[in-house]
Amino acid sequence: MSGNASDDAPVTPSGEDIPCLTDHYFLRTKEIVGRYGDCQVTYAVFMRRPVLFTPRLAVEWLQAVARERGTQFQIDLNYQEGDWVGAGEPMMFITGSFVHLVDLETLYLQKLGPACVAAYNAFTMCVDLPQVAFLAMDARHCAGAEMADMMAYAASVGSAAAHKANSATGFVGNATTATAHYFGKERGLGTMPHALIGYANSTVRAAEMYHESFPADDIVVLADYFGREVTDSLDVCRRFPDLAKDGRLGLRFDTHGGRFIEGLDPQKSYAVLERHSPKAVRGYRTDTELRYLVGTGVSAAALWYIREQLNHHGFDKVKIIASSGFTPAKCKVMAFSHAPIDVIGTGSFLPDSWGETYATADIVAYDGVPRVKLGREFLLRRKDQ
Repeated sequence: MSGNASDDAPVTPSGEDIPCLTDHYFLRTKEIVGRYGDCQVTYAVFMRRPVLFTPRLAVEWLQAVARERGTQFQIDLNYQEGDWVGAGEPMMFITGSFVHLVDLETLYLQKLGPACVAAYNAFTMCVDLPQVAFLAMDARHCAGAEMADMMAYAASVGSAAAHKANSATGFVGNATTATAHYFGKERGLGTMPHALIGYANSTVRAAEMYHESFPADDIVVLADYFGREVTDSLDVCRRFPDLAKDGRLGLRFDTHGGRFIEGLDPQKSYAVLERHSPKAVRGYRTDTELRYLVGTGVSAAALWYIREQLNHHGFDKVKIIASSGFTPAKCKVMAFSHAPIDVIGTGSFLPDSWGETYATADIVAYDGVPRVKLGREFLLRRKDQ
């Protein structure tokens, strides 16, 4: 299949910026090929680990550069957006003028590799917790606006793939308006940071301030600022009983890993899971899994305990929003412990090991003649491609 970009896609980086952003040996090669004669080449692009194919930003940029340079690139995608791609499998072939393609490799690989890994991570999180809604809160962890755009796009691709695979709810939005369009939204989502709780010097008062300022909105209140997760949660629910009854009140728990939530310790944490998900702690668990189950911070036991307390006091419609280190591994633990989560706010679908994000491109044909460096023959086009 061929990748087609919109005609108005921006060139970012622009053509005049490409020489200072690309690897210098590509610039030298461009000069040499221009001197001795151009040819048509075909690049095969691949990664060394399984990923979800997330090509749109790279393809749109390549097509925009081609238009700016008055040339054309044929981009043949071997997979649909959101498809699983195995390690070493050619994801796409790019064919065109060697002079015009050689200095673009650095930049289109930057737009491809990290997005593919982030989409894979987002997919696994959504698949493991299909009934949970996710909110992408990665922007603060990104190295600038371009990376934030890439990661939001990746989360939307992973989410869509998870919905297709098992009807997962997936990502319902993100934290910034600039990238909200990837999730079908007009603006970013979110209510209050810890800073507002500190400003009000009261969890309940912060909730009142928010409700007075945005009376038509549902409320999600951070409940861990003062270390009184249970007490403050119940106080907020009692202050807004109608919102609580109508399911328009949520409580977000972002307790850091330096302490247990109010009312828990190791022994009580085990007891909570014994009441609600006994199988979760009866099998072999790694140290990391045990920490997510019964350790400090926002553990599975902590979430079950909060749900238990809310329900006991008649607030069974109040939603639980969990954040703080929700990686794919932590989401998997929450899944097998059946943790009562309505929404997860996460930026941890971002690639943890940046070395895994490296995409690679090799030329596999010159003027239509197959040729590739020794050991990369697996990249050559097959007859069915």
